[in-house]
Amino acid sequence: GGRILMTVSQPKPPFSGLRAVELADDIAGEFTGRILAEMGVDVVKLEPGAGSPTRSVGPFVGDVEDPERSLNFWYYNSNKRSVACDVTEADGRALLHSLLDAADFLIVTAQPAALRAMDLDLEALSRRFEKLIILSVTPYGLDGPWADFKSSDLVALAGGGPLWSCGYDDHSIPPIRPGGEQGYHTAASFALIGAVLALLERQKTGAGQMLEVSMHEALAVNVELANPYWFYPRANVQRQTCRHAQPVPTQPAHFLCSDDRYIYFALILSDPKAWKALVAWMAEKGMAADLPDPAYDEVAYRQERFADIQNIVECFFLIQTADEAYHDGQARGLPIGVLNAPEDVLADEHMRARAFFTNVSHEPHGVFEYPGPLCAFSSYPTVARHRAPHIGEHTEEVVAELAREKGVAE
Repeated sequence: GGRILMTVSQPKPPFSGLRAVELADDIAGEFTGRILAEMGVDVVKLEPGAGSPTRSVGPFVGDVEDPERSLNFWYYNSNKRSVACDVTEADGRALLHSLLDAADFLIVTAQPAALRAMDLDLEALSRRFEKLIILSVTPYGLDGPWADFKSSDLVALAGGGPLWSCGYDDHSIPPIRPGGEQGYHTAASFALIGAVLALLERQKTGAGQMLEVSMHEALAVNVELANPYWFYPRANVQRQTCRHAQPVPTQPAHFLCSDDRYIYFALILSDPKAWKALVAWMAEKGMAADLPDPAYDEVAYRQERFADIQNIVECFFLIQTADEAYHDGQARGLPIGVLNAPEDVLADEHMRARAFFTNVSHEPHGVFEYPGPLCAFSSYPTVARHRAPHIGEHTEEVVAELAREKGVAE
């Protein structure tokens, strides 16, 4: 008897075989599309002939303002295909409908007035394309008195509430906007959660649906401790430097080191194990002063002398570099971290050891380092990172694919 050889197919990314059409002109929509692309979705980005407005957002390669040199656009649009398409024209709408006929997702960031100007009726599209999952990601949702108000990352963080908790102990200056486009990223996170849930529902029913994500509402439930403090004891939290906002001031937790970098270390006086580890460490370096005195074994005694302890600890970190303090503290089981600047992260030894960064070729500008995938799946391969597309780079390719798909269907 012979043997039957079975071929085991290689695993594919989790959303392989799905297609998304992206009509996005802000980071929230583009980040949603980029993460879907990272999961294996074929994301087709529709752009006007001059390119998406986000191509005008800097910084630019070589400080040359050009829609093909925007680092902001590159980051949020890698692994997508670009189709030049003016959806306000009849031909553009026909191409959009052809794409939606074979699409699983439509990502759209246009607000109601802009939708009307483009003659796009999302509810009508949802009825026409029954399996389509529409992700509407807008500043304020599709109805209500603010539906067409303009927004930005800063405006959204302020209106939603998180900005109140961001800044410094000095309350004579205004709150400070955190970096990293957190308002847009929060909206994208909610959109992705909705996309996965809608996809699971479609597996059961066969039907798609329309989902609305309001950045304003997403941020309103993303204010950490501010909501419970207000809803229960009716207390407003106060922003504090480099630590969580609280109704009352807490002790400073960042310390300057000898190399002018900072470390973060929350001095928790109520933890006897952490206290003994800290004092032993300080004693090794001859910086413990009177802290080894048995009187300090009592939590109440430590709390009464907190200001003195804080001053001694400040001096202790001033004789070490940030990296020395970080590694020595972690070796003693203490929760210490280095405050890295963006350029420091690129040299982070842990990320380098895990091969987190990946090289992406951007002809003709060279090779650039990108952050790695957001998730590492044990059952799926990592989707290789590809550069963001040029304006309309894949128009002919996508149109040809649609023609072939239509021919097969017929």
